[in-house]
Amino acid sequence: MPTDFTATKAMFDLPEGVVYLDGNSLGPLPRAVAARVAQTVIAEWGQMLIRAWNEAGWMEMPSRVGDRVARLIGAETGSVVMGDTLSIKVWQALAAGLDLVPGRRVILSDTGNFPSDLYIAQGLTGMLGPEYSLKTVAPEEVADAIDETIAVVMITETDYRTGRRHDMAGLARIAHAKGAVLVWDLAHSAGAFPVELARDGADFAVGCTYKYLNSGPGGPAFIYVAPRHQERARPALSGWLGHESPFAFDPDYRPGRGVERMRVGTPPILQLAALDAALDVWEGVDLQDLRRVSLELQDQFIAGVEAACPDLILATPRDHAMRSSQVSFRHAEGYAIMQALISAGVIGDFRAPDILRFGFTPLYIDRDDVARAIEILARIMQDRLWDRPEFRIRGRVT
Repeated sequence: MPTDFTATKAMFDLPEGVVYLDGNSLGPLPRAVAARVAQTVIAEWGQMLIRAWNEAGWMEMPSRVGDRVARLIGAETGSVVMGDTLSIKVWQALAAGLDLVPGRRVILSDTGNFPSDLYIAQGLTGMLGPEYSLKTVAPEEVADAIDETIAVVMITETDYRTGRRHDMAGLARIAHAKGAVLVWDLAHSAGAFPVELARDGADFAVGCTYKYLNSGPGGPAFIYVAPRHQERARPALSGWLGHESPFAFDPDYRPGRGVERMRVGTPPILQLAALDAALDVWEGVDLQDLRRVSLELQDQFIAGVEAACPDLILATPRDHAMRSSQVSFRHAEGYAIMQALISAGVIGDFRAPDILRFGFTPLYIDRDDVARAIEILARIMQDRLWDRPEFRIRGRVT
């Protein structure tokens, strides 16, 4: 039976009159989240106090919720654990990957990768010494740049600006043939379209949950370690809760079993509770249906905008196989145009230097929403409604 996206839309608390096309930066609030977090605060923290770590299952949440995320990214049970920030998980995955390929000291990435990932790689290689380095090439040149000098290939599957997708399976085959380890950042993939980590041979993967998984601002990140690496991977940040027996208070670190060793500090229980409730939206959702309808909505938006707004230049690939779940257009006045859109009730976001970015998920967006967004954007462009001083004022977050 096809997924009923009318039912999933009803599970979100969306502001009246707003078309929300910014789920690729911050997903909207699922209705069940507030009550779940309140329960965690009042009934668990408030009444159980410290007993809640055992009686409410807090200590097991990173693994239990990790298994729920695993289903959405094609990962094996017991291969995903939650906690900490995405940057920390990138650091762990890169460090563990380097350790698995002794004798090689180069991390390969692409110039379109999200800057934070590149910063983490720069910091790690700088700390390890001058013999370690980060090499970046154009996104289209990654496959040709993988050779016997590369230890780790670190790629964000979806380009955060254009929505272009890398070929996960193809790059995995090349990397493994050359003896390299593959680390995927799924920040703009998890919950956006079907991901098949196990099938496509990923070694490590990381991602955040506050975008298409709707865990709320600052929601916990996840890390995936392929089962074949779990007993050899060293987490680098060897925290207390990644120890084999945390409450033995052993002065020497002994890694926990499997992916549990990638735990670092105390898990963010309130935000894990929010994520746990948000994941209920996915029960009964067929990811192939999600992908099909997402592409239909994107195609509707592209056709409508190109017909009505010829000054906007499509930056997203037209080929479905190369496109994720976002549509980006370029314009020199992109920032002001996006502020005008937001003021009119269509919320997307801007990415420097000139990208207007829109995310499309059928979980809460339908064809009527897309039609309304096109109509409002067309009016803003045709009447130059964006050309006002207030729309040029830059906030700290764009």
